[in-house]
Amino acid sequence: MAYIGCIVLAAGYSTRLGEEKALLETGEGPLVGWLVNRLQRQGLEPVVVTNEQLFEDIRESVECEVICNPDPNSGRTGTVQLGIKRVGLAPGRKFLIVPVDRPGFSDSTLTSLLAVESTACPASGGRGGHPLLLSEHDAFKILDFPPSKPLRDLVEPIRMEVSDPFLHLNIDTPSDVEKLLKAVGSL
Repeated sequence: MAYIGCIVLAAGYSTRLGEEKALLETGEGPLVGWLVNRLQRQGLEPVVVTNEQLFEDIRESVECEVICNPDPNSGRTGTVQLGIKRVGLAPGRKFLIVPVDRPGFSDSTLTSLLAVESTACPASGGRGGHPLLLSEHDAFKILDFPPSKPLRDLVEPIRMEVSDPFLHLNIDTPSDVEKLLKAVGSL
């Protein structure tokens, strides 16, 4: 299997939630650290891309490389682009894109996703979820667009139907944080 680049997106400012999503306490440490540990157990070497405000706190929360997006307001695609450039493009290299605020995928879903050769994502109930696996071709393609261009306009992932009960968990409200705390022990 070719090396898979793993990029954890943690550059958002969490304005809807009112507190930093990446640093939410899960009972097993900050959310970003818990997520990075899960990815590392799968043999991945995550790179966390964050903003300047969170850089030091995240660096202290994880045992992996952390880089700073100097302009996270330009868009999530710009954060992905920074991660791809840092990991580096190589023949056959795929990239797993993992938003810190979408941690509801199971380990079995992650294992299945990593085995796919094309751009793909887990899905449930007809809705796509996260993380997103990018093919080498799509990773190259993404680098050619402005950072503000939404990823959903750039790639069309194959949707793999899964039965993860927390797949669509998107941490934006205090009730979402409660759901996260319930999910942590079962993922």
